Amino acid sequence: MNDDDLLRYSRQIMLSELDIEGQQKLRDAHALIIGLGGLGSPVSMYLTAAGLGQLTLVDDDQVDMTNLQRQIVHDSSTVGQDKVASAKAHLARLNSDVVVHAINRRLSDDELDQKIAEVDIVIDCCDNFDTRFAVNRSCYAHQTPLVSGAAIRWEGQISVFHSQPDQACYHCLYGEGVEAPMRCSENGVISPLVGIIGSIQALEAIKVIAGCGESLQGQLQVFDGLYHQWRSLKLVKDPKCPVCGNP
Repeated sequence: MNDDDLLRYSRQIMLSELDIEGQQKLRDAHALIIGLGGLGSPVSMYLTAAGLGQLTLVDDDQVDMTNLQRQIVHDSSTVGQDKVASAKAHLARLNSDVVVHAINRRLSDDELDQKIAEVDIVIDCCDNFDTRFAVNRSCYAHQTPLVSGAAIRWEGQISVFHSQPDQACYHCLYGEGVEAPMRCSENGVISPLVGIIGSIQALEAIKVIAGCGESLQGQLQVFDGLYHQWRSLKLVKDPKCPVCGNP
């Protein structure tokens, strides 16, 4: 790191748990963000501001006027643009030292598997279970840490999966035959909620990469924004899970 880097990240480097070694780990890391909506917006912005070396953004959608209430990486001038292009331009203005790769399509299973094999961590910010299950399978196979978040109406949730044999994976939490997830376009969502959950996703990703503190592995944090209540649920491994269970 040069003098400009030391100045830019000085408030993080001052943290004894992070220090310059942790900042260098962030600089050397490559994160994959799936979805550039309400959750992916704060995740991408905070990881960029924190000095992560590379981000790969994946989203096949375009910016819509209804997105602007909560998807803060986009703005009125980018309505109609691909979300990854809009986000990439914003992130370049935020920190031009971060290398941002933009993929404007839904990846096939093979492509997703290849991308996950190339990165150090995956942050799942999407809104469909098919993608979430595919991301989980690949992360477990490659032992890539996965930070998973979701938010709808007034409630959000977040967990971290480290692909360890004695720990539950995302599939253990929901299993097969799960109903299609609720979407903001059909059920609504309060704007700051996605900022809260997305910011925690970014925090957990930074902690995992830099090796600081303890992650949310093994627990699901559930937030009720209407009454400002947090619940912590212990995740139990499913021995019959087709992804991480006993053969």
